[in-house]
Amino acid sequence: MSIQCPLCESKQIITLDKAKKTGGIIGSVGGAASGVAGAATGSELGAAVGMAAGPAGMVVGGFAGAIFGALVGAATGGVTGAKLGEVVDKRVLDNYSCQECGQTFSD
Repeated sequence: MSIQCPLCESKQIITLDKAKKTGGIIGSVGGAASGVAGAATGSELGAAVGMAAGPAGMVVGGFAGAIFGALVGAATGGVTGAKLGEVVDKRVLDNYSCQECGQTFSD
């Protein structure tokens, strides 16, 4: 079943996905911040792994661990935020827009 505009019955409908996009951005920023806060653990782990290569390996390993922690946090937060935003788009907002008449509507 294709979605039709309730006003003009056109089938030229797009989704706006505003909450999904916003949730993804907010989740990514929050996840990165959480990842940076938890980067001490990643940094310690990276330094321990890099210890075999000496002091330079500890520095590089610690830095890589901290960056990895921030990236994983951002990715996880972004996906979670986007999924939550998808639910808001579907149940709360007028997520559909008619390209013919400009009407916005929900399911």
